[in-house]
Amino acid sequence: MANLKEIRIRITSVESTKQITSAMKMVAASKLRKAQDAIIMMRPYAAKMHEILQDLASGSEAAAENVYTQERETEKVLLVAITSNRGLCGAFNANVIKKVNSLIAGEYKNYDVDIITIGKKATDFFKKPSYNLVEHHDEIWDNLSWEAARVFTEELLEKFRDKEYDKIDLIYNQFKNAGSQILTVEQFLPVESVENIDDGGMKHDYIMEPSQEVIINELIPKSLKVQFYKALLDSNAAEHGARMTAMHKATDNATEMIKELKLTYNKARQASITNEIIEIVSGANALNG
Repeated sequence: MANLKEIRIRITSVESTKQITSAMKMVAASKLRKAQDAIIMMRPYAAKMHEILQDLASGSEAAAENVYTQERETEKVLLVAITSNRGLCGAFNANVIKKVNSLIAGEYKNYDVDIITIGKKATDFFKKPSYNLVEHHDEIWDNLSWEAARVFTEELLEKFRDKEYDKIDLIYNQFKNAGSQILTVEQFLPVESVENIDDGGMKHDYIMEPSQEVIINELIPKSLKVQFYKALLDSNAAEHGARMTAMHKATDNATEMIKELKLTYNKARQASITNEIIEIVSGANALNG
């Protein structure tokens, strides 16, 4: 059995760790509220824009001929892996990394695959020589904003427009609630074909000015920017939720460990006292004898 001093040092260490994890849980919970509000407010706008795009593009030749909707023979694929800059958030980052590896080894094993990372955890992993990491944009998390998302999305659109890549996928964690995230693989480009709605008719009777073609050509790039910004907001909220949950579990584990260590300490202390009493009684009996 460990001596009393070693157990006391262990108890002090675990209590210190418990204070840190508890503080990190509170910080993550505070950040989660703001991030959750942002994604909840963004989703209706993104959904409505997608609905309008579906209405306008349904059965439209302009949508079919748009450069961002054209299906090309797939040779080069770009995977955009979105993780966080920091750890201590459970399997949040590991799930994205595993999914990218799964896509490279499975669905895209016969294609030339490049990777762009957003988040230091993905960057640190995919910078290995066995992966083709072409860019990393970890600085986006330093100041998450619409402008940063817009600039990055325009770069992706240009790469697809110039035929550098035939397909672009986003891999990220979608926020569901504070304790749950949904690992998502989302085809970003080309824009997936839109099926006709209501037997080829539009759900709404729009009056379009200047023309349907001009509006679609303007709407598709903007819709893609909104889609990418929503993915960033989802990942941001999911990160804070995952960290809050991980730190909550770590705090609970530390509490249980402290209880066990204190029980062990009390047993060791009782055993020490018992041994001292036995030594005193044995010494007294020896003197009396």
